[in-house]
Amino acid sequence: MPDILNDRSISNNEMNTPGMKRRDFLYIATGSLGVVAASGSVWPLIDAMNPGADIRSLAKVEVDLASISVGARITVQWAQKPIFIDHRSEQQIANAMTDDNNMNLIDPALDSERAQRAEWLVQIGICTHLGCVPKGQSPGDLRGKWNGWFCVCHGSVYDAAGRVRKGPAPRNLDLPPYSFISDTLLRIG
Repeated sequence: MPDILNDRSISNNEMNTPGMKRRDFLYIATGSLGVVAASGSVWPLIDAMNPGADIRSLAKVEVDLASISVGARITVQWAQKPIFIDHRSEQQIANAMTDDNNMNLIDPALDSERAQRAEWLVQIGICTHLGCVPKGQSPGDLRGKWNGWFCVCHGSVYDAAGRVRKGPAPRNLDLPPYSFISDTLLRIG
């Protein structure tokens, strides 16, 4: 096998000629063009995995709150998740605000941060531990010591503001994006 570096047919000057640099440029340019082309062909495949416009249009749910009496809790579906809507009484609001000063909360949060309007608490009804749906929406359900929600899967207890008070859940019940269109109309999503 011939030794290229000791081959006298190629001099040191010929190895450093502009022709060698042009060849390197062509390799880099070709490789870059290949990467751009591959990215351009892969992006439509990735973008096709996003939900279509028909699905995104269903990502908003409007709820008429006029028929929900004080103290009642309802569940609606949004983005394949249960949404707990609680029409809280003055006593429930007062209890939640009293608990704002409790330093023993696992995930401290003020009630005013969790409810856009004090009388309405809107949250995703999925336990933040392992994804079970907590009990507490129906009048006969277990609600735990703080009159909120109780996850029967592993014993997490949430208070009337949806803050985790006991159990393995690492954080409070999550809040969906929502806004009040009017005094009696709620849009989730």
